[in-house]
Amino acid sequence: MNHSDKHDAIRKNVRAFIAAERTAGRIRAGQSWTTFDRDFSIRCADQGYIGMTWPKMFGGHDRSPEERYVIIEELLAAGAPLGSHWIADRQSGPQILRNGTEHLKHLVLPQIAAGRCTIGIGMSEPDSGSDLSSIRTSATKVDGGWVLEGRKIWTTNAHHADYLIVLCRTSPKSEDRNAGLSQLVVPLENKGVTVRPITNMAGVDEFNEVLFENCFVDEEHLLGEPGQGWRLVMEELSFERSGPDRILSTFPMLSMLSSYIARDPDRHATIELGRLVGRLHSVRSLSLEINQALGRHEDVGQKATMMKDIGTTLEQDIAEVSRRLIDLSPRQDGDDLTTTLASAILNAPSFSLRGGTREILKGIVARHLGLR
Repeated sequence: MNHSDKHDAIRKNVRAFIAAERTAGRIRAGQSWTTFDRDFSIRCADQGYIGMTWPKMFGGHDRSPEERYVIIEELLAAGAPLGSHWIADRQSGPQILRNGTEHLKHLVLPQIAAGRCTIGIGMSEPDSGSDLSSIRTSATKVDGGWVLEGRKIWTTNAHHADYLIVLCRTSPKSEDRNAGLSQLVVPLENKGVTVRPITNMAGVDEFNEVLFENCFVDEEHLLGEPGQGWRLVMEELSFERSGPDRILSTFPMLSMLSSYIARDPDRHATIELGRLVGRLHSVRSLSLEINQALGRHEDVGQKATMMKDIGTTLEQDIAEVSRRLIDLSPRQDGDDLTTTLASAILNAPSFSLRGGTREILKGIVARHLGLR
């Protein structure tokens, strides 16, 4: 990213917003970009921090990908509670903008840009693991739309969501396992939808199971054409796997670890901290490169896959190194340091699961290199 006075001004503006939110007690220790707070999202929208690169006709702000990166990097590094709008802004909105009907664009995008719309990702299913081509949720064409039947699992914030983008089978399986899949934008207020929260190790209802039973979805809510679902999902995953959220989930912990070590510097602790910071610098460069390529509508699938694996491994290592070096007991109800430490330790296992497991990601890279 080219350094510029404009970017410095943007960063200064965001930091002032964060400082005010922290002073008001609305950004707290232990939070992250997955923390749900609709009111915070609305305040972000009031600042113009959502839908930044989208056309103004859909509630966007016509800003550059570089400007958006600066803003979201600052929010992520602060541990701001972005969960209400994050998925919608990161990948669902761009997906609708590129492949949605005009009706769907005008219906959903302004809601997202206003901070008043939460969207979930309906990909994973029970018994399917990370093999999306094996999903069994199906949609049957009827007059005026589709009837959806099936079940999704590990769906982030579905109990808060207004819509779920559901990957489903619209044609029978064939020799090409990736054929016959489509994506539907499903309003969760529709009849035939049941959402069941799943409490995680941190005691938070973040993930969910979602059931669809004779659920009618209007034909205007189909993304692209029937059968294009696999291609659209791969495009969507490029946004999900390559952003700064894949390297900054534990950045507040890294910052606190640095301050903790600085109180009584130790050679070995300083070396470990330096290694983490060096890795962060390197993977951030890759993330910036991918962000620019996405802005040019280039295929970044393989780079995004590697970025996600490298980034989430770093996030987990930050939690582990902090656990070893900080001589304090983690507490969810402790001070800022012990609360942040508890949150990092409890949430770290999920980092390499969401967005594709490490094993699946390495398999994708191996196929690209011709090794399997």
